[in-house]
Amino acid sequence: MNPPQFFLGRQPIVGRERELQAYELLFRSSGINQANVSDDVAASASVIQHAFSDLGVQSVLGDKQGFINVSEALLMSDVIEALPREQVVLEILETVPLTPEVITRIRKLKFAGYRLALDDVIQFEEVYRAVIPLVEVIKLDVLLIPPDKLEPLVKKLRQFDARLLAEKIDNPAQKDFCQSLGFDLFQGYHFAKPTILSGRPIQPAAMQLLKLLAQVAADVDTLDLEETLKLAPDLTMHLMKLVNSIGFGASRKISSVRAAITLLGRSQLNRWVQIMVFAQQSSGHSVSDPLVQTAAVRGRMMENMVKAAKGNVGVGEQAFMVGMLSLMDALFGQALADILQPLNLDDNVLDALLHKKGVLGDLLGLAEAAENSDEAAAVSLLAKLGKLSLDQVNRCQIEALAWANTLGNEDAESA
Repeated sequence: MNPPQFFLGRQPIVGRERELQAYELLFRSSGINQANVSDDVAASASVIQHAFSDLGVQSVLGDKQGFINVSEALLMSDVIEALPREQVVLEILETVPLTPEVITRIRKLKFAGYRLALDDVIQFEEVYRAVIPLVEVIKLDVLLIPPDKLEPLVKKLRQFDARLLAEKIDNPAQKDFCQSLGFDLFQGYHFAKPTILSGRPIQPAAMQLLKLLAQVAADVDTLDLEETLKLAPDLTMHLMKLVNSIGFGASRKISSVRAAITLLGRSQLNRWVQIMVFAQQSSGHSVSDPLVQTAAVRGRMMENMVKAAKGNVGVGEQAFMVGMLSLMDALFGQALADILQPLNLDDNVLDALLHKKGVLGDLLGLAEAAENSDEAAAVSLLAKLGKLSLDQVNRCQIEALAWANTLGNEDAESA
C-alpha cells in the first residue's frame, strides 16, 4: 500500500538568544480515515516511514532535534521504534492519560535512549511527579495560563531537571516575560510567522543589499554591481568566501569582486543577495535565524514546484524571488508595497507579492498553506493550479528544507 499523502509542518524552537535549537514536526495527513485507533496508528506509521526512511532525517532536520507529537496509541505501539532515537524528542500529548501502563511505557522508552517531553502543561498535577524525572522538556502553553499563575507554576517545575519551553509565544512582550521567569526554550508564531515588527530600523548593510537587489533585477552592468558591493566590505568578504568555498570547479581562487560576480552568475547572485538581505537585517545576523530559514525554504519550495510542474527556468527564478521577498514586511517592519517600490520588479512578481494574483500568487499561497499545515487551502490551490499533486508538493518542501539546512552550514563555516 502506498504511504498516505501528507503535509509536513516545521516550527522552530529557539533558545534564550533566539538561536535555533530544534523543530517541532507537524504531520497533517490527507484523505485518511481517523475514525478508529488502528487507522490512526497505521497512518502515523506510514507518515513516519515516508518522512524519515524514504526522504531522510537529514533532509527534514539537518543537525537539529525534532519534536514529534505522540498520541496514546502511537506511544504504546511499536511504530515509535522506527524513529531515530538520537534525533527525535517524543512529545507526549496532553490527551495521553498518565496511567501506570503509560508511565511504564515512558520509562521503557527513556531507558531505551529516547528523549521525551510533556506537551501543553497548564497546571501542576501530582501524577507528574512520576513522569517529569523521565522527560527532558516540559512545554507550557502560555496562552492558557494566566500571568499571575505562570510564575508559581514555573517555580514548582524548577525543582526538577527538565528544561522549560514556553509555547504559543505570539509577541515580544510574551517572550520577554517568559524569559524573565527563566524559561529555557521558546516556540510560537513570534519567531517564524510573517508578522509585522514595528520600529525596526533598516541596517546600513541591508540598505546596500536592497540597492544591490534592485540593480540585479534591472540587469545593470557588472561594474555598477561591483561599485555597490565596495560600499559594503563585509558583504564583499562574504561573497568572496562563498565563491571561493564553492569553487565552481575553478582551478584558481577568485581574488576580485568582478570575477566573483561573473563566476557566480546573475541568477545565483540574485539568490545570494535575497538571502543576505534577511541575514543582515535579522536580529541574529545569521541564515540560521528562523525568519531567514522560513524565507529561504519558501523561495526554494516555490522554485521546486515550478520545476515539478515543468515550468520554465525563468518562472522558477521569479518564484524563488517571490517566496523570499514575501517576508520582507516581517523583516523590515514596513509595508511590503513601500519596500518593493524601488526594486523595479516585473508586474507578475508584484501582483503575486501584493495581491496573490497569477500562478506565482497561487504558488505563494500553496507554500504558505504547507507551512501552516492548512490542508483545505492547499487542496483548493492544487485544484486551481492543476499541474501538481500533493505528493509532489511534499517532496518540493522536503528538498527545500534540506537545501535551507545547507545554507546554515555554509554560514557557520564562513563566520
